[in-house]
Amino acid sequence: MTGFLDRAKEQAKQGLAQGKQKVDEIQQQRAGGELLKKLGAAYYAERRGSGTPEATQSALTALEAHISAHGDGFLHS
Repeated sequence: MTGFLDRAKEQAKQGLAQGKQKVDEIQQQRAGGELLKKLGAAYYAERRGSGTPEATQSALTALEAHISAHGDGFLHS
C-alpha cells in the first residue's frame, strides 16, 4: 500500500509541475504579446507625429529583452 501512495504522490507532484510550467509559458506569451502591442502603438504614434523615436526605441528594447529571456515563441502563435 505504501508503494502505491508513493507513486500517486510522485505523479501528483509531476502533474503540478507540468501545470505550473504551462501557466508560466502562457504568462510569458501574454507578456510578449503586450510588449509587441506597445511597440506597434509607439511606432504608430511616432509615424503620426504624436510619438517620439525614444518611445519606440524603448518599446523595442523591452521587447528584445523579453525575447532574449523567454524566446520568440509568442511571435509564431
